[in-house]
Amino acid sequence: MNKNMKKNLGMTSFILFCIGLVLAAVGGFVSPANAIIVTVLAILGLIIGVIYAVGAKEVNTLLLATIALLATAAAFVPITGLWSGTVVTGIIVNFAALIAPVALIAAIKALLKIGLEK
Repeated sequence: MNKNMKKNLGMTSFILFCIGLVLAAVGGFVSPANAIIVTVLAILGLIIGVIYAVGAKEVNTLLLATIALLATAAAFVPITGLWSGTVVTGIIVNFAALIAPVALIAAIKALLKIGLEK
């Protein structure tokens, strides 16, 4: 794969990520835990994951950041009784729905790479 194609794929995944980030934030404010928004974010995450996995070198950083995100989502559960807690939790859960497929594909790629090296 040539350098120009990698650059285009990187820009495409970045644009999709930004769209997903905006959708996660708006969805968290307007309608937390909406199944349609979560589904759209998961599909965007799959597309980003496939594009990202093509030439990613920062797989370990991505996986570590995903673990931190999921821990953060769990930490906000006790404050969901407040309006702001519900909104923040909705945004984080939506963002996790976007990132989880990316992390899954990156983890599979990392495991295959480890398996093929031995």
